Formats: sequence, structure tokens, C-alpha cells
Amino acid sequence: MAFESLTDKLQNVFKNLRSKGRLTEEDVKAALKEVKMALLEADVNFKVVKQFVKAVEARAIGADVMNGLNPGQMVIKIVNEEMTALMGSETTEITFQPGKSITVIMMCGLQGAGKTTTTAKLAGKFKLKGKKPLLVACDVYRPAAIKQLQINGEKQQVDVFSMGDSQKPVNIAKAAVEHASKNGHNVVILDTAGRLHIDEEMMAELQEIKSNVAVHQTLLVVDAMTGQDAVNVAAEFDTKVGIDGVILSKMDGDTRGGAALSVKAVTGKPILYVGMGEKLSDLEQFYPDRMAGRILGMGDVLSLIEKAQNNIQIDEDKEKEMAARMKKGKFDFEDYLESMKQMRNMGGLGSLLSMMPGMGGKMDIGSMIDEKELAKNEAIVLSMTKKERQNPKLLNPSRKHRIAKGAGVDIAQVNRFVKQFEQSQKMMKQMQGMMGKKGRGGLGGMMGGFGRKGFPF
Repeated sequence: MAFESLTDKLQNVFKNLRSKGRLTEEDVKAALKEVKMALLEADVNFKVVKQFVKAVEARAIGADVMNGLNPGQMVIKIVNEEMTALMGSETTEITFQPGKSITVIMMCGLQGAGKTTTTAKLAGKFKLKGKKPLLVACDVYRPAAIKQLQINGEKQQVDVFSMGDSQKPVNIAKAAVEHASKNGHNVVILDTAGRLHIDEEMMAELQEIKSNVAVHQTLLVVDAMTGQDAVNVAAEFDTKVGIDGVILSKMDGDTRGGAALSVKAVTGKPILYVGMGEKLSDLEQFYPDRMAGRILGMGDVLSLIEKAQNNIQIDEDKEKEMAARMKKGKFDFEDYLESMKQMRNMGGLGSLLSMMPGMGGKMDIGSMIDEKELAKNEAIVLSMTKKERQNPKLLNPSRKHRIAKGAGVDIAQVNRFVKQFEQSQKMMKQMQGMMGKKGRGGLGGMMGGFGRKGFPF
């Protein structure tokens, strides 16, 4: 995941600061030198790092901090505030045209940045907000680009407008706006062509579209894994075409994250969204303060709660039924499978733990999760019959042998898993009182149920 290495290094710096009862000017400068190196290694723009460290130092070397009751915490607070300011301070939303007017959004970016997929993800976001988006296939050069957009549009249940690959992109864009007006679409998203690198032909094409169509928002999709190149691309697109915001794709990959910390400072344009996975639902609103919290190992509980609210789609009757079973300690293997499914929908256990305070470092999360064990446990449950999943008391030795064979595991693993499960049912009965009357619905229900080896509690 992005920022893991940076988070680990910053946490070590802060650990040393907290251990000191009182800070000297030399302590602060030494700590900031380490912070500077960590940011540069994370591929943050050099000028941005220099300005950032200077701003933190100016605030940290002061009487209030040096002689404070907890000077180490004060420095961390300053770093957090300056990092948030670096990324834009406030969350920027995409602005829609008022009333029934059509909002035209042009997506641009280099080939391979994930622009077409991000375009479909964005359409899904708008649809959830009550908009009626129209995806427009303006990439007439890349093989299968139109088909890819159509497939993703179908998955998102969003209409796609295409005129094939023989028309000029500007003509397709104009026809799409006319089509949207006749068919009640209030957002038009143009998926334009990319290139392997910036060239005059691509820029001219984008400029031609903007000259002939009233584009209200121009959004640039950049690959976060390209580091500083992403920032350079953003600066050049802004200069030649003019952009209103940036979407960072592939932030879930093995990236150092420097682009997220540099884009706003270098281009002056805000980051609007970040792509956190390959699923069409894996597009998150960018919150500078929350991202700073994640980077500094403070967690991102608000995003965690929102993930739970957006992804756990349990109807009210089912939620009440599950809460009642939880209260009686009757959580069964069917519930276990449902929990596993919902956990994957939310990005996986590792993704969720990375948002918990103190869990930002790679080693912390790695030591808590055994993904192979989780997979084996799920295979065990899937090898059971429906009756066995609903009533674990049916699991006699012969049934367990059949399940072990079906799951491809040793009988000892089945016995161990079932025993742990039985113990967890008793614990859930006790935990219910602490979780409150709402029971298993929402975040509490999703996080309860997975211990270090993947067993419920």
C-alpha cells in the first residue's frame, strides 16, 4: 500500500521525540532532517520538501513547543497540520451546473494511467449522488477502448455513447451533448484518448474539444506509481490544456506516495479522488486531513466508518435478525461467510486495518493478518452443507473428515477452526453488551469476527 515505508520512518522519528521530556533546538532539527530524508525517499518533490520542513521548523522551534508539557506531541501536531495544508487543507468537490443544465466533464491523461476505468468509477459515484451520467467514448485510437468503456458502463448501469472509431473526437463530443440533452442526462463524461507520452497532437485534440464544447470540468488522471513523473505530467497538462483537478489512480499499489504530497503544491490544482483498487467501486474522495492522518500513522477512522456504511448493504429486517442472533451467541458459519464477503467489498482486512490508528505500518498489519489462514478457513466453511453451516453442532467426526477433504486441509485444522468458532460464539454473547443495542449492523459487526489467524474473535 502507498506510504507504508514513509509511515514507518515517520513513526520512528516521532517515537524518539516522544521519549524526550524536553526538546532542544538541536532535537527538532535532527528530527526534521530525518523527516526530510523520509519525504525525499517517498518521491516528494524536492522544492516541496524544502518548503515543508522550513514551515514546520519555524513553528516547532518556539518557546511554547520547546517548554510545553508534551513537546513531542506538539511537533507531531504541527507536522500533521502542515502536511494537511500541503495537500490542500480542504476537500474539493466536483462542481455541477445548477438546475437541469448539463455538466460536461472531460477526462484526460496518459495511456496506462487507468483513465477509462476511472471514468466509469466516477460515473458510478455520480449515479449514487442522484445524477444521470452519460459516458462518451472519445478514444478512437486505442484498440478495445470503446468496448472497455461499454463493458464498465454496463457494470455501473450507466449509458454509454459511441460513434465508433471513424469519427473525430470533437464531433463525438458534440453529438454526445446533444444526445444527453434529448435523453435527460445531466452529466456527460468524455473519455478522451491518451498517449504513451505527452505530444502536441494529443494536446491539440483536447484543446479542440474544449473550443467546440462547453467543458465545465477538466480532470486529469495520473498514475500514482509513477511518482514525480505524475506531478510533471499534471503541470504540463495544466499549462497546455488547463485542468481543474487531479485523480490519482493505483494508490493501492506499491507506490511511495510522493505524488499525493506534491501535486497541489506544484500545480495549485486539488486532488479530487484516489483510486484504491481495481473494482469499479474502489474510488475514494480525497480528504487531505485524513490522508495526513494515514501517513502519520494516526489512522483514518472516518473513512473506515464510511466504507462500512457504503458497502454493507444489509436490509433492516436482516440486520435486526443478525443482531438478535448475535445477542444469543448464535452467530453461525453462514454469518461468517457473509462477513468475509463484506470484508472483501470494503477492500479486505489489510485495507481496513491500515485505517486504524497505529496500524499504518507494514509490519504491524502483516503481523496481525494471515491471509492464507483466512482462505483456508473460508474453504472449510464452503465445504460444509447449508445445514452444517447453520447448525455447527451437526459436525461429527465423519462430517469433519469429509469437510477436510473437500477443503484440502488436514482434519486437525478443521477441528481447530470449529473449536475456535465455538469459543467465539460465547465471547460474542459477552461482547454484545459492549457493542450496544445496534448489534452486528455497521462497522462494529464487520470488524468483530476476525482474529489474528482469521477466526471469529
